[in-house]
Amino acid sequence: MSNILPPAASVPTPGSTASANTYTDVSGLAALKTDPNSPQSMHAVAQQVDAMFMQMMLKSMRDASADVGEPESNEMGMYQDMFDKQIALNLSQHQSLGLGALLTRQQAAVPPPAPGAAVIGSIGSAAAAAATATSGFGARAVAGDADAATTPESASEFVNQVLPTIRQAADALGVSPLGLLAQAVLETGWGKRMARTANGNPSLNLFGIKADEHWGGERATAKTLEFADGVASQGTAAFRAYGSITDSVKDFAHLLQNSPRYRHAIAAGTSAQAYVASIGKSGYATDPEYANKLNGILNSSTFRTALGARYL
Repeated sequence: MSNILPPAASVPTPGSTASANTYTDVSGLAALKTDPNSPQSMHAVAQQVDAMFMQMMLKSMRDASADVGEPESNEMGMYQDMFDKQIALNLSQHQSLGLGALLTRQQAAVPPPAPGAAVIGSIGSAAAAAATATSGFGARAVAGDADAATTPESASEFVNQVLPTIRQAADALGVSPLGLLAQAVLETGWGKRMARTANGNPSLNLFGIKADEHWGGERATAKTLEFADGVASQGTAAFRAYGSITDSVKDFAHLLQNSPRYRHAIAAGTSAQAYVASIGKSGYATDPEYANKLNGILNSSTFRTALGARYL
């Protein structure tokens, strides 16, 4: 997603909530900390809490629908994300989920802190959290090792996160890292459409490997679109979940290296085009257009721009 600067916001007056009406206006929310215990501030933060959860629900709906059909463009995803954040904020100002009201009642029962004391766990810290969550910055960290990283905000960020490990695996296999990277892009939608575990964490499954009876690790469930005799049908499948990006790439490399089905893909050597053609014929995915989609990614300007000088 492109880095878009928020529009210039007017300087809010202390206790004012009028300027906190757009999700990009962090300054309007920050002003709530000036008088955190006032009824006006409590009501405004309650609306922001409701907006946060409405946005989470909208995002879950987007992620579920994104598993079916063609992957959306980065531009479409950006505008949908902007729309969802703003509509969630607008809805929260007219309808309540009850979470914000509960927070207001709890805070009203807490005596105000002594002058100069740190406001810990108060409506002021809730305002700061709401400002961060609705600003679109500060991606949520995922579980796992250090290289589990964060949910990528752009194609370039996704490449930065996964390419070093993919390059190591590709060198060991003797294949082009671009072919593996194109697969990771297609299977995850640039890291934004991963299956999630029961606790809501991304599976970090970069290559869409399903969890069969031989898999003893954590699992993640997601909707799928499978093809049989050229006919598509929707379903639900369990996928392997990993603790880190490194674990995901290593497991995929092990699969390629130890399954006779993929020997031609390994034999493709350093040609990314030959690799994706072979992986498409191998039956790795049921989608008859799998290889064509991978080629489309390889030849796209988004892919080349994300790689930058690393495009080999």
